[in-house]
Amino acid sequence: MSRGDAIPPAPEGAGRTRVLALSTTGFTLMFAVWLMFGVLGIPIRDEFGLTDVELSWLTATAILNGALWRLPAGLLADRFGGRRVFLAMLVATAVPTFLVSQATSFGMLLVVAFFAGFAGNAFSVGIAWNSAWFPRERQGFALGVFGAGNVGASVTKLIGPALIAGAPALTVAGLTFEGWRFVPLVYTVLLLAMAVAVWVLTPRHDPTPGRGRSLRSMLAPLRDVRVWRFSLYYLVVFGAYVALAAWLPKYYVDVFDVPLATAALLTALFIFPASLLRPLGGHLADRFGARVVMYGTFATMLVATGVLMMPYGYIVLRVSPEVEPSGVREVLPYELGVGAFTALVLVVGVAMGIGKAAVFKHIPEYFPADVGAVGGLVGTLGALGGFVLPPLFAYLQAWTGMPQSTFFLLFVLTAVSALWMHVTIHRMLGQRAPEVRTVIDEPQDAQDVAERDAAIVADRA
Repeated sequence: MSRGDAIPPAPEGAGRTRVLALSTTGFTLMFAVWLMFGVLGIPIRDEFGLTDVELSWLTATAILNGALWRLPAGLLADRFGGRRVFLAMLVATAVPTFLVSQATSFGMLLVVAFFAGFAGNAFSVGIAWNSAWFPRERQGFALGVFGAGNVGASVTKLIGPALIAGAPALTVAGLTFEGWRFVPLVYTVLLLAMAVAVWVLTPRHDPTPGRGRSLRSMLAPLRDVRVWRFSLYYLVVFGAYVALAAWLPKYYVDVFDVPLATAALLTALFIFPASLLRPLGGHLADRFGARVVMYGTFATMLVATGVLMMPYGYIVLRVSPEVEPSGVREVLPYELGVGAFTALVLVVGVAMGIGKAAVFKHIPEYFPADVGAVGGLVGTLGALGGFVLPPLFAYLQAWTGMPQSTFFLLFVLTAVSALWMHVTIHRMLGQRAPEVRTVIDEPQDAQDVAERDAAIVADRA
């Protein structure tokens, strides 16, 4: 089913408000579980003696499983209902989350981190669930509110260091929880409590726009090239967000030599706008159109990452020994302090928060009956950026010796996405209104312009 086809009307009543509130709360918790290794990774690195590359793979492994199943999860939500699938995910994630607290080796950590990362797939389920409950004119805002659950990435950043440092050792049934191991135990309890809340408080009636349709018809929209273009946009505004949320604590500790608690707090300053501004992005996309918002998002990110990627250093001039005894002079020193760096990262977070909602505004507009499938694929490929980018950050830094290479990679990805979008829009304009392109391209003198303007006035009259 494509844009403009008839779809069942969204259910009415207070049920949609409860669906939005509880799905957003549950997604916030699931997102916190998905990205908990951004903070836990530092004490884990110290305990197991990991290298930076090994630590990046631990984070990326959890992110990978949070991306792989987004398409199947979205399809299941469309066919069987978002409530049922969301409940199953909450319970299924609790088990490996608990096992993280009992890991005794790096190998075991990789395995349980992979399965705990399943929490990240809750996004495509919630998108399909809320899309089925809200009418088209309110979907941008509703999906923006749900997507604000990304703020869960900051939960571990805020409570993790305090729990790691201050939680007393706890022994239950012969199992000991202390330090970083206390955090996954807390999340296990919260996941199970959230499952109970969703079961009791959300409407049992579940809209199922995919019921009765063949798998082939549900997957048919994925052949559309625009789906893959939207996926690249989402990689930039969401995949890179996930990667930075996991990478920035280490960046702050290593580059600016700040304590872990401070690094976590500064990372939270990036996460909050990148998550909480998503409803604003949805509102702006509803009002002005998703493409206009994406232009602003990409332009802002290009400027901010363009500054962040500049290597620190200075220019060395060879001068006369009479001028400088050493024979060299250092001029134009450049280095970002922690304050300036944090401010620029905050700008990137603002752009990402608004852009994430704009990307998903496209989906119910073009594919109203296939939000689960299309949103699942876009979410999968976008989230895979969160898996691929942390190891790339580590390898680029090892190769160049510059931590700023992280932002060079983000600058390139943003530039490619912006260029593809711009070229596509101009091609569409040329196909739908070729006479406009002809008028723009032809050389004109003053008399031609006057005659054309007079003809336009006459037509309007």
